[in-house]
Amino acid sequence: MTVDVRPASEFEDVRALLGPKSPQANVCWCLSYRIPSKLNRELRGPARGEYVAGLLRSGAPLGVLAHEDGEPVGWAAVAPRADTSFVRNRTIPHIDDLPVWSLWCIRVRPGHRGKGLSHALIAGAVAYARAQGAPAVEAYPLDNGDARVDLTMAYPGLRKNFEQAGFTHAADTTSVLAGHPRVLMRLDLR
Repeated sequence: MTVDVRPASEFEDVRALLGPKSPQANVCWCLSYRIPSKLNRELRGPARGEYVAGLLRSGAPLGVLAHEDGEPVGWAAVAPRADTSFVRNRTIPHIDDLPVWSLWCIRVRPGHRGKGLSHALIAGAVAYARAQGAPAVEAYPLDNGDARVDLTMAYPGLRKNFEQAGFTHAADTTSVLAGHPRVLMRLDLR
């Protein structure tokens, strides 16, 4: 298996990971934390994919994609926190005014899970943020201990995976997802 993690730039590759099977379906496209909630509610069906295509054309940092033997198999959303709704989030605290980047979504396609791709995606997202001058990267994973997590709701990642990548617990949050608390993890890049 040859895995290559690089910044998301090709719409078709992003669509393969985030887009719906049916063009009219209303799926997240990893926009929920990227855009204001009013716009998030207004964008429906194909308009969500068109919005992502516009972001890609603008060069806005969206995240990274893992490719296995040339096929897109994994996604990690990473961007400056200031460009996300985490800048106003009431359940996930700000611990300082450092212009950190947020890493908030990890997705590995079925059939490719269990190969360590989430670890490669975290490392790739950190490398991308570092290359863009980020002083630190924050993540808001589930603190599930040894409990199983529904894969549909595991998109923020798991605390243990971020610990293995060198992130440290920076703060507790009041955010709960799929019955598990989320914690603020941070990796200093300075």
